[in-house]
Amino acid sequence: MILALSLIAGLALPASAEALVPTAAAAITLTDARGKLVQLAAPPQRIVSLLPSLAESVCALGACERIVGVDRYTTWPPALAQLPRLGGNLDPNIEAVLALRPDVVLISVASRAVQRFEALGLKVLALEPRTHAEVHGVLRTLATMLALPPQQGADPLWARIEQGLEQAARAMPAQARGQRVFFDASRGPVAAGAHSFIGETLARLGLVNVVPAALGPFPRLNPEYVVRADPDLLMGGQRSLGDSGVPYPGWSALRAVQAGRICRFEGAESDLMIRPGPRLAEAAMAMAACVRKVYP
Repeated sequence: MILALSLIAGLALPASAEALVPTAAAAITLTDARGKLVQLAAPPQRIVSLLPSLAESVCALGACERIVGVDRYTTWPPALAQLPRLGGNLDPNIEAVLALRPDVVLISVASRAVQRFEALGLKVLALEPRTHAEVHGVLRTLATMLALPPQQGADPLWARIEQGLEQAARAMPAQARGQRVFFDASRGPVAAGAHSFIGETLARLGLVNVVPAALGPFPRLNPEYVVRADPDLLMGGQRSLGDSGVPYPGWSALRAVQAGRICRFEGAESDLMIRPGPRLAEAAMAMAACVRKVYP
C-alpha cells in the first residue's frame, strides 16, 4: 500500500500526455507528463511497466503480450502474474530492467529512476494521470505508442468507461445524493481531494467531497481536519481505515462512524480504488454498491 500510495502522494505534475502525429512511417514521437518529447523508432514490442495503472492501460488497449516486466504491485490483469517483478516505481531493480532489453519503460514522473534509465540509454515514457481527463489522455498516448488503429484505440475504450460511470451513478440510492464524504486514500491521512480521479468519481456519484479542490488532488491532512469537517460518509481502504474505521483520535465522534456509514474496501477492491486507469468504472460500481448498503 505504501508504494501504491506513493503514486498518489507523488502526483505533483500534470499528465497532459497528448501524442503528436508520427513523424515518419514507423517512427513515433510522444510527449510525456514532463513535457518531454520521446522518440521511438517503431511501436514497442518489449514494454516494461513500473506503475500498475500503466500496465492495466496497455492491457486494456489489447497489448498485454508486449509487456515483459512489471512492478511488484501490479495485480491486474491476471495474465501479468507470471512476468518478472522489477521492484517498485520508486525503487526499481535497474539491472533487472536492463536485462529485459525493453523498447520503452513506462514509469511515473515521481520516480527517481527516470534519469538513471535515460542515462543508460533506455527510452522512458513518464505518465502520471491524476484526473479522469488525464486518464483519457494517457490512454491516447499509449494507443499512439502502440500504433493502434482508431477503432481499437483510446476513444472507444474511454466511451465504455464513461458508460460504466453513468451506470454507477444511476445505481446510487436517492437518499445518498448530496451526502458529504471523506475518502481516506492512505494513512496520514492522505485525502482524495475534489480534483483527483477519486474525487471526480465521487462527484459523478452525486456525493460532495469535504476536501476542496484548492487543497490539491491528494493532500496530507491533520486528522483534526476530518473531525471538523464531520462527513456523513467515510470511505477508504482497510489498510488506511483499519478494521473499525477509527484510525485517528477523535474520529469515533464522526457522524459517519456513529451511524455506521463507512465504506471500507479490502484486498483487490482497495487496489482498484487508487489506480487511475481503465477500471475507473469498476471502482465507481464498487463505491455505489457499498453506498447502497450503508444507505438502505
